[in-house]
Amino acid sequence: MAETPAGATPAAAVPVQTAPVARATLAQAVSAPGRTAALRQQKIRAPFAGTLLEMTVADGDLVRRGQVVATIVSRDSEAALAGAREMEREAKTPGEKQDAERAVALAERNLVRAPIRASADGAVLSHAAAAGDRVAEDQELLTIAERSSIVFIADVVQTDLPMIRPGQSVSVELAGRPRPLSGAVHDVLPAANASDFTAPVRIDLPRLGGTAGIGLFGTARITVAEHPNVPVVPEAAVLRDDVTGISRIALVRNGIARWTPVSTGLRGGAGIEIVSPPLSAGDLVIVSGHVGLPDGARVTARS
Repeated sequence: MAETPAGATPAAAVPVQTAPVARATLAQAVSAPGRTAALRQQKIRAPFAGTLLEMTVADGDLVRRGQVVATIVSRDSEAALAGAREMEREAKTPGEKQDAERAVALAERNLVRAPIRASADGAVLSHAAAAGDRVAEDQELLTIAERSSIVFIADVVQTDLPMIRPGQSVSVELAGRPRPLSGAVHDVLPAANASDFTAPVRIDLPRLGGTAGIGLFGTARITVAEHPNVPVVPEAAVLRDDVTGISRIALVRNGIARWTPVSTGLRGGAGIEIVSPPLSAGDLVIVSGHVGLPDGARVTARS
């Protein structure tokens, strides 16, 4: 600091606002829109030709493995029952009526009625038949999305893709859910979209639970970098020279302002990371009143 010439009046201290350097953990995140999807879909098919007596689920319903979702009666046994009932209607003599009643009873006893069960826990995506429909053997009845295979597919812009790595933690906000879901990046999928320069990124959701739907839209926030316990200062403390590109902060040492060039890192709610020079927690930086302040000026903190 330059000495004040003899007889000269010391310059008045400039009132400024200061803040202490703190230490915090800062993270950098990439945000991308997307939607939930099922990697595995189970097709429920008719075990034999017949008539679908009932369908107990609708599209969007959650089902459990082994749950009865439909009932079917075989075509042959149904035809036998129909024939016996027709014989009963046409019977005229007491003997014919007794024979017809026995035939109906036998046909009803031999009627092949089979329950159709869900093959996995999940949600009904679609149905291809309804109660009363005649179906062929192996005809598709329902499609069930396996709950354990539901993931989030995020559309990440091309410029952010180099920062994406398997295993990175993700927070997924889904429409209609009050809290974000935790997930992890599985990998970038090989299906880039040439129209908007994005690529799909699969995000696994191990704690999704059974209440999430298929095709729900949302936003994924992928943590691509995290710097723990680094020195941070308020954003207002850092001034950047647009001509030279140099960023500076004004440190307060014994009531004197000292401008110091800095290299900055991540930004977050706690402030801006100062990569260099080394700063200690508690060092004072000026956050207001430092624009145009000369180096070496006397300052006084104000509330």
